[in-house]
Amino acid sequence: MSNLYQSLSHSKWNCKYHLIFVPKKRKSVIYGKIRIELKKILHELATQKESKITEGSLSIDHVHMCIEIPPKYAVASVIGFLKGKSAIAIARMQGKDRNYTGAHFWARGYAVLTIGFDEEIIKKYVREQSIEDDNFQTRLIN
Repeated sequence: MSNLYQSLSHSKWNCKYHLIFVPKKRKSVIYGKIRIELKKILHELATQKESKITEGSLSIDHVHMCIEIPPKYAVASVIGFLKGKSAIAIARMQGKDRNYTGAHFWARGYAVLTIGFDEEIIKKYVREQSIEDDNFQTRLIN
């Protein structure tokens, strides 16, 4: 149980998820300055929820990531936090400073599945998403 599990005060855990979400109407809007900043923003927001993005890629019209979320946080609340706060940050990058809620960037839904022993297969799939079209994709992990 050494490096396979992480620790909280009274538990050992290994909770990993494959997450996919898209902009509203799946518009091709993740490019340029937004793409560069979105990578930093998502990592900072994940850290605020004690989570870690272990693999990921930003396509022009969707986001793929493998994320570790501690069991003390509900998966839906962490995803809602990531999408909500990143939408606000993106709006501020575009010059909308006053009273902007960011409600118009990400689509409402998302896809999430748990990662078990097939973690390397899923990470390889996420990496291949960025290899398929290098002109339009940015990996979340260097």
